[in-house]
Amino acid sequence: MTATAPRFGSAPLVRLLLVATVLLGTVFTVLSGTASAHAALTGSTPEDGAVVATAPQDISLTFSEQIAMGDNSIRVLDPDSKRADTGKIRDLSSGGTVAYGIDLHAGLPDGTYTVAWQAVSADSHPISGAFTFSIGAPSKTTAAVPSEEAGGGLVGTLYDIARYISYAGFILLVGGAAFILGCWPRGASVRPLQRLVVQGWLTLTAATLVLLLLRSPYTGSGKLGDAFDLGGLQDVLATKTGAALVSRLLLLGAAALFVAVLFGAYAKRETPQDEEENKERKDLTFGLAVGGAVVAAGIAGTWALAEHASTGIQTGLAMPVDVLHLLAVASWLGGLTALLVALYRAPSLENAAVRRFSRVAFVSVVVLAATGLYQSWRQVGSWSALWGTSYGQLLLVKVGLVAVLVGIAWFSRRWTGRLEQRAEADAGVGAEAEAEAATGSETGEGMETAAAATVVGDSERATQLARQKQALATARQKRIRDSDPGRIGLRRSVLAEAGVAVVLLAVTTVLTSTEPGRTAEQEAGATGGTATTAPATEGPLALTLPFDTGGENGKGTVRLTLDPGRSGANAMHIYVDGPDGQPLDVPEVKAAFTLTAQKIGPLPIVPEHFAPGHWSADAVQIPMPGEWQLQLTIRTSDIDQTTVDKNVKIG
Repeated sequence: MTATAPRFGSAPLVRLLLVATVLLGTVFTVLSGTASAHAALTGSTPEDGAVVATAPQDISLTFSEQIAMGDNSIRVLDPDSKRADTGKIRDLSSGGTVAYGIDLHAGLPDGTYTVAWQAVSADSHPISGAFTFSIGAPSKTTAAVPSEEAGGGLVGTLYDIARYISYAGFILLVGGAAFILGCWPRGASVRPLQRLVVQGWLTLTAATLVLLLLRSPYTGSGKLGDAFDLGGLQDVLATKTGAALVSRLLLLGAAALFVAVLFGAYAKRETPQDEEENKERKDLTFGLAVGGAVVAAGIAGTWALAEHASTGIQTGLAMPVDVLHLLAVASWLGGLTALLVALYRAPSLENAAVRRFSRVAFVSVVVLAATGLYQSWRQVGSWSALWGTSYGQLLLVKVGLVAVLVGIAWFSRRWTGRLEQRAEADAGVGAEAEAEAATGSETGEGMETAAAATVVGDSERATQLARQKQALATARQKRIRDSDPGRIGLRRSVLAEAGVAVVLLAVTTVLTSTEPGRTAEQEAGATGGTATTAPATEGPLALTLPFDTGGENGKGTVRLTLDPGRSGANAMHIYVDGPDGQPLDVPEVKAAFTLTAQKIGPLPIVPEHFAPGHWSADAVQIPMPGEWQLQLTIRTSDIDQTTVDKNVKIG
């Protein structure tokens, strides 16, 4: 018997509009808690491109946040590409400064040396880089460093795919189980929903194993064959990320027990026969709900403990907020997938289950908005970063996707309302179907009796007749269910929601490996600034400086323009002229900006050779206004080089 459900009136529509308003007002924050905060090299001694008179005793590197380094994380190569360091890395960190150093061999000859470094950020992402300095005078060098950044190549691609799949598996496992327990308990005995949850468990387990194997080459050599190196795996297990992945596998073992009980003992108690069985089912439901929530929170915590939430400011608050964020994502998108499967594959689905999921989705959206707002404050840093960085641009793409998702959800709610309005009609049709089935049953009994009279004891024939009756009843039920235009419309809108959710999850996964705005201002050559762009009080910056490298044809002037000459993105043009005022095509020109008052920089800029005597660089980011020190390095031959300084005010 189908109970008559309350009709949807204006109140649910008002609530839906409230959801849309809240979501669109903070939409750029939704799911942004999954963004990572990479460490960045903020300085070195000697500096990049520096020319020192005598060989230093060591090299030191300073980073924006805590990192992990191995025995071979810093390498110093001489002009012949031979190791010039002793291989012993020292931790020079003190106070709030994160720095590492490596000793050099004594008696190093003059020439250009290359420093290559590689480390792992506190958020578990690999970072790497290289720079050069010269002793005495610059020289030719044959030193070769990996052209590919850490975490790139085939291993990086496979690792990112595994991360995406792990998120998807978590959503299917947690969201599917939550849909069954909280919205449609009868779904525990529905095979398609059982397969959905089990596939989520298998997917997350397999992806976690792949991540564990790929972790060593991902943060190290970049060679796929090293995935099965037991020594590298042992090193991974000693890291925070390795411990988190192992913990996730252990928690998935507990999740397997939860799934077994859900589809075993719980599904068998679908229709309690007496009060005692009903009480046992309620106790089992409560136990599964509490145990499942604990296991789900633990699995979500493995992301929070190893990645973005465990770094930066307020980590004690950020980690539980991140756990809530991930659970809300799973409840919303995983429940949406379970609803889609039930609409297409389940024999029937009560309107009450759709109504319950609507309430769950509403709560999930509110939690997403609140947690996403907090995480965005931690990671984005400013409105300018939303437009001027890759992170912000991806976030804007997500804004559009979430807006589309909310719009489709509004149509889904309309179809749900129509289903509720047709509840009485559905009940009437169901009664007619039962009467028809009863008539068919009588006819079937007559046929069965006749068959029994003709072929006494023919059990095979009796079984065949029973199957035919069951098939007719199932086909009749499916025909009645599929004839409802409201259910057809709900199927299509939920399918569209799921499709957008898949793309949204992909964008979110890419966002987790993109540099956020808050740390961009500390990174040399950052792709985006974080400070508010100040209005320009003057025109483009233009200056002319004389230089003399000391060699033949080593004198001239360098002209630099920075347009618009304020914080944010700028276009830089550098013109080098000889003593005769004609363009002087020197081998190399570099620039660097340092804001001494805020301890920012140097931010190196390597312009591209545009024309004889002309170099240019697009999207030169100046993080904030202030009195900046500009350093221009001009090299007129393999060994003749000079650096000229100028303090410039950038608005």
